[in-house]
Amino acid sequence: MTTQNVTISAFSGGSFSAYLAIPDTQPCAGIVLIQEILGVNDNMRQTADAYAREGYLVLVPDLYWRLKPGIELDPEKQDHWAQAFELLKALDIDNGVEDLKASLSFLRQYPSSTGKVGSVGFCLGGKLAYFMATRSDADANVSYYGVEIDQNLAEATKIQKPLILHMAANDEYVSPSAQTTIQQGLKDNPLVTIYRYEGVSHGFSRINSSAYRKEAAELAGDRTLAFLKQHLGSGSKV
Repeated sequence: MTTQNVTISAFSGGSFSAYLAIPDTQPCAGIVLIQEILGVNDNMRQTADAYAREGYLVLVPDLYWRLKPGIELDPEKQDHWAQAFELLKALDIDNGVEDLKASLSFLRQYPSSTGKVGSVGFCLGGKLAYFMATRSDADANVSYYGVEIDQNLAEATKIQKPLILHMAANDEYVSPSAQTTIQQGLKDNPLVTIYRYEGVSHGFSRINSSAYRKEAAELAGDRTLAFLKQHLGSGSKV
C-alpha cells in the first residue's frame, strides 16, 4: 500500500486536497471516505489505510477547505471539539456534497479504478453518506452514526443504490425519537439496511479514541466489508 496527498478540482471552482491510500494490487474499486467534524486527521487516515489493505482505493477529501484547509483535530482534546462544532456550523452542506461528487468522479477516472465507487462516512460524514445515496450515483453508501438524517427523510425517495445506516443506540447526537423516525421513515425502502448497536454511543467505531467499542466496531466493520464486496466487488482481491 502507498499513500499520497492529491489535489481535486471542485465543480464550483478552486481545488481541495485529499488523502489517497492506494492498494498494492490493482485494478480496484474505490471508496470516498467522509470525515467526521474533526477533519482529515489520524483517525481518518488510519481508517483509509485499513480499507486500502482490504484492496480498495480510498480517498479522504478535505471538506473544510473553503473555511480553513488542512484541519486535523484530536477527539481526545476537549478544546478541539469546540473548534470542530464551530467549523460544522460554518460548513455549507450542499457544497460539501458537491465536493464529494467531485471526489467520486476523481476515483472513477483514476487509472487503476474499476469504475465502481462507494462512500463510507462517520458522524457528519454519516449524514453526507446519506446525501451521497440521495444526490449522487455512488454505487453503494455506508453511514456510521449519521446526524440529522431524521430531518432529511424527504430525500429518501431519491435513493437509487444500496445504503447501510449503522446507528448507536445511546447516540448523544441522535436521540431515540430521531432514531425511531429514521427507522419508520426508511423501513419500506428495500435499498436501505439499518443496524442498531445496543449499549454504545456516538463514535463507537472511532479507532484510538475513548468512544471506541471493539465488539460493535468489529461487527459493523464486518457488515460494511461484506456490503462493499457485494456491491463494489472485493477491492482488488478478486
